[in-house]
Amino acid sequence: MVLLGFYEASSTSARNRPHEPTASKPVVPRGYVERIVVVMDSFDVVVLGGGPAGEVAAGRLADAGLEVALVEDDVVGGECSFYACMPSKALLRPEEILREVHRVPGAAEAVTGKLDVQAVLDRRDEVIHDLDDSSQLPWLEDKGIKLYRGFGVLAGEKRVDVGDDQLEARQAVILAGGSRALLPPIEGLREAEPWTNREATTAKHVPEAVVILGGGVFGTELAQAYCSLGSKVTLIEGERRLLPNLEEFACEQVTDSLVEHGVDVRTGRKAAKIVQDGDTLTVHMDDGSTVDAEQLIAALGRHARTEELGLESVGLEGGDYVEVDENMQVPGHDWLYAIGDVNGRILLTHMGKYQARVASEHILGNPSAAEHGADGQRSPQVVFTDPQVAAVGHTEKTAREAGLDFHILETGTSTNAGGSFYGHDAPGTSRLLVDKESDLIVGATITGSEVADFLHAATIAIVGEVPMGRLWHATPSFPTRSEIWLKLMEKWETAKGAA
Repeated sequence: MVLLGFYEASSTSARNRPHEPTASKPVVPRGYVERIVVVMDSFDVVVLGGGPAGEVAAGRLADAGLEVALVEDDVVGGECSFYACMPSKALLRPEEILREVHRVPGAAEAVTGKLDVQAVLDRRDEVIHDLDDSSQLPWLEDKGIKLYRGFGVLAGEKRVDVGDDQLEARQAVILAGGSRALLPPIEGLREAEPWTNREATTAKHVPEAVVILGGGVFGTELAQAYCSLGSKVTLIEGERRLLPNLEEFACEQVTDSLVEHGVDVRTGRKAAKIVQDGDTLTVHMDDGSTVDAEQLIAALGRHARTEELGLESVGLEGGDYVEVDENMQVPGHDWLYAIGDVNGRILLTHMGKYQARVASEHILGNPSAAEHGADGQRSPQVVFTDPQVAAVGHTEKTAREAGLDFHILETGTSTNAGGSFYGHDAPGTSRLLVDKESDLIVGATITGSEVADFLHAATIAIVGEVPMGRLWHATPSFPTRSEIWLKLMEKWETAKGAA
């Protein structure tokens, strides 16, 4: 930002100007008005937030020849790269491998002992580059993207303040500031200084005992991770079961596995009060029971970072998710977009990246997302527990709520030739929901060992609306577990014949 100070004549002509004073301090002549001209840094697009969604948007727009500024107040790469997805999977992976090996005769006998906890933590630190984002910066320079370190605040239409810098967007501003962990008003919760995802995924030591509040995706993954690292883990979920938004059979399999490996799972209970006594805290639950621990972990949801975003300067309200249309554009503001967690449509990293592509194409004049629906019910997700849970589309519950009439097709994930290589008692169930009228898959849930990459075939079938009859011709290789699709096809034929 450049500040230019100058005097402009109002009524006194040049020949009537007084002589310059001899004093060292300048005197403003009468009849002159002092004006400060602020020259803003101008770009085609300003992106607020350097997480995955913001990075994708900035990169695509820069590749298209636009001048782009990226504003980030923490680390470029965002929450997922440094404090969530990546470190949590680094903590989970070693135990996942051990469990798999122990199911395979021959390999099981060769592996003795427990995890090397310090080695796991060290590897986690390698994955997140010790919270140093310098490795994320060269690509910004290569694409000509200008990085501003600081918190970006809207200061009117197409205006952004970043500390002392003022930015102007000639075309668009994209909000991609993400979300933070939610801490509900539970008595004593904040005073107990609970770990959120940030502290829990980057901790340098493993507590002797932890209590995790929240049995969703993050809570169940952390429960498995800390149990595998040696903590005594208690997992508390207010709903009647863990993973309440997924198929019930998936929840049951994950719960059984957690309990088998030593996690104390308590469902249908909520924390009413937290009491700290020295190095020990006690969680008092609404049924009168208590549990003690060294460390409390809050996995109770997320909230958008919009409180101090300056939305009020453009007639919007801060503190909640930003409403957008199918192009990620904020209604009534044709220059403003919101992508990723900040819009609340679906809080998943890969869907934030997808929304970045949608918004970028719209800014470039190539709208391709009208009525796509791909970031709603069709969004894929994976829970990296053992067994893993991979799901896309409807569950049985949401399909019934939507009024759909559908077949339920189900088979064991490892009940074929390929599954025999995954050892004894390999867990897992594969389920498809197929609409009876259209013969389209409307939901898929797959559980089992290393099934995360199974999901994309189902996602393609659902988003691409591939009829079951056409899928018959997509032949899976032998001997792979992908042959579950053949079994599911056979069940579909049986179901259709019985209808």
